[in-house]
Amino acid sequence: MAAPDLTVILARTLTLDPDRPEVQAVLVGAGRVLATGTREEVRALAPGARVLDHRDLTLTPGLADAHIHLVGYGFSLSQLPLHGVSSVAQVQRLVQERAAALPEGSWVQGGGFLLSELGLTDFPPGGLLDDAAPRHPVLLYSRDLHLAWANAEALRRANIHAGTPDPDGGQIVRGPDGTPTGILLENACDLLTAVLPAPTDAQTLDAARAGAQDLAARGYVSAHTMAFEGPEAPRALAALAARGELPLRVWACLPHDRLHLARDLGVGPGSGGMFEFGGVKFFADGALGSRTAWLHRPGFADGSGTGIALDSPDVIRERGRAALDLGFVPVTHAIGDRANTEVLNAYDDLRDLAARRGLRLRVEHAQHLRPEDVPRFAGLTVSAQPIHLQADGSMIRALLPHLEGASYAFRSLQAAGALLAFGSDAPVAPPDVQAGFRAAMTRLSDDGLPLAPHEALDVQDVLRAFTRGPALAAGWHDEGIVAPGARAAFTLWDELGGTCTALIP
Repeated sequence: MAAPDLTVILARTLTLDPDRPEVQAVLVGAGRVLATGTREEVRALAPGARVLDHRDLTLTPGLADAHIHLVGYGFSLSQLPLHGVSSVAQVQRLVQERAAALPEGSWVQGGGFLLSELGLTDFPPGGLLDDAAPRHPVLLYSRDLHLAWANAEALRRANIHAGTPDPDGGQIVRGPDGTPTGILLENACDLLTAVLPAPTDAQTLDAARAGAQDLAARGYVSAHTMAFEGPEAPRALAALAARGELPLRVWACLPHDRLHLARDLGVGPGSGGMFEFGGVKFFADGALGSRTAWLHRPGFADGSGTGIALDSPDVIRERGRAALDLGFVPVTHAIGDRANTEVLNAYDDLRDLAARRGLRLRVEHAQHLRPEDVPRFAGLTVSAQPIHLQADGSMIRALLPHLEGASYAFRSLQAAGALLAFGSDAPVAPPDVQAGFRAAMTRLSDDGLPLAPHEALDVQDVLRAFTRGPALAAGWHDEGIVAPGARAAFTLWDELGGTCTALIP
């Protein structure tokens, strides 16, 4: 290879390579790391190479977001943002302003609110959104995406009324007279999304591009996109990859009810390109803020029950086995302690097959655990989102005080032998890696109080969970490390956990 095709990067480099954990320079060419070492060693290998001098910065393997809904995040960038909104009156005002800017009858969509941040201890009563937008259908999602809040016009378009039965795995919240209030939980949300105007292929492609470009601008080089989106979402990402326009390497999940399509078409993981399917997604339960996380008794401290079970352990076990046979990783959302117990029970029957296939079973979130279940995560991937800890801390203390000590149990899970892979869950939370580092290291929630501070990680552990952990979880042994043969995709930092940017020479 001619010297002009080579690049030498000069920077303090944290490699995550146990054989050479810190170096001063990296030689790259044709998208790969060719050598690492001292400045003198590396420059002597390629004296005519281009030089990028970043000696005042720190270079690391490139960041990965191990749990994001990438196209949905792209769409959310143009929708009504409700993160941090602190009252129902503020929601009403923002909805009214957005409706006034749209043609009458068009949908107002948004999300990011938390009931607790709105000052609510129960679901809001009906009619509040009607006052704000009587002539526009309104659909707002809670931050965890497991609760939808709609106005009367949206309910009318979806034909949701007092006689509408609750769907399996979902609930239509009703007033004392049985009239729907506009709050829908879990699978009941699908009744509304079914009547939303479908985005065009061009709109979906634009959203995919916007989400990927936003993530890349934040310093990320790869992402794992989850299956809480329609089939048009991965199709758009694959199209961007085919055009050479995808700035991230993307590992995607299929919903488990589409696994038969992969089998019939002969589609499997391991394409080696910038986009590939690698996981099959299950949902064991809902979420904390929506009171739908599946819990062991006594359940929620406010008396709201033990949550909602979604995909049964038998479904996870049976379709998980079929996924493994095709080379896909079972990937299961589990937030409540009961959900995690049941997923671990199902996974115990899949461990041998996963080991034979060289695959690592994966749990998404694993937020609230019984202490006796923590050792059972040995050998599994735990894909967690430290940034959720910030908003969840006060809710955990109020709703799950008996589980506070084993919530977001990062250090204990790591010590038990779990592989940590960190992400954001965007658009549930912003893909703010600096906030993720702070949450994992300080354990401080938004109310300023620490949550289970004994579970804090150090900065090197967090770096590994945002880089090497996601790479190994996806089976990408050539990523998340700076060593000869690895993908040349890096993140540059002013200081670790601070301001950063992606660097792909």
